[in-house]
Amino acid sequence: MADALASGASVRKDVGVQVPPRPQLMLVRFSPVVQQLSQLRRSQNLLWNLTLRELRSKYRRSLLGWAWSMLNPLSNMVIYWFVFGVVFGATAPIGDPSGIEIYALYLLSGILPWGFFALVTNLGLGSLLGNSGLVKKVYFAWETLVFAQVIFSFVQLIVGSPIAPWLPFAFLLMLLLAVYAAGFALALSTLAVYFRDLRYLWTIIIQVMFFATPIIYTPDKIEGKVPQVLEFILHWNPMAVFVQAFRDLLYSGKAPHWGHIGYLLVASVVVFVLGWTIFVKQSRRLAEEL
Repeated sequence: MADALASGASVRKDVGVQVPPRPQLMLVRFSPVVQQLSQLRRSQNLLWNLTLRELRSKYRRSLLGWAWSMLNPLSNMVIYWFVFGVVFGATAPIGDPSGIEIYALYLLSGILPWGFFALVTNLGLGSLLGNSGLVKKVYFAWETLVFAQVIFSFVQLIVGSPIAPWLPFAFLLMLLLAVYAAGFALALSTLAVYFRDLRYLWTIIIQVMFFATPIIYTPDKIEGKVPQVLEFILHWNPMAVFVQAFRDLLYSGKAPHWGHIGYLLVASVVVFVLGWTIFVKQSRRLAEEL
């Protein structure tokens, strides 16, 4: 860690007195996110070392190790399959053109992208609070703490996903989902510093989002049962489109619609830019608040 800090950060000498503004914030008005990219590039060695730290320590001394990256979504699949498939009799549509009609696989194809989104946002939310000592004592691109969690979660998704038959499309979807989730993680990481209750509130919000996304049920189940405006929002919620795109690959056995890919590209970029903008604006007093 010392080597990483030496390559991507400089030690602050005025801790406890006043936190100096980040240079890029003073120079740029119209494109703060673009300027932050150059600052992040100077901290790429630190980002690499932080990511390696997460990868090496996640399942250290665990008997099953990285097998947990697949066992976690599988266990969720079994639970939801038993409750909704066995007890309540939920069924899955027939995959076209795969011909598959297995509710457990239908669940898994939706749980995988949702689990990644939940993991990134939860880890990102606590990334600054969990490294408060580092933020207060060392000056570097603080975004690296969030991006290290995103990259770690991305690797875990690759390890725990059956994506081989559709690797190019799956990689594109995972990359877009990583960008989308990173936007949330950036905003949540800074807001959680100022509003400590956000850590508990987010667990409720993400649970509501889970059941509002067609993961355990098919999208047609809500047609005509909710106001049209709400139905439109639920249908075009980016996570709902991500889930549908992953299901096209993993359940139906076909490439996602290019219209969905285009929509997800725009949504991911917009959310990422908004999240990073919030991070930049709120980061001026992070060290004092921590």
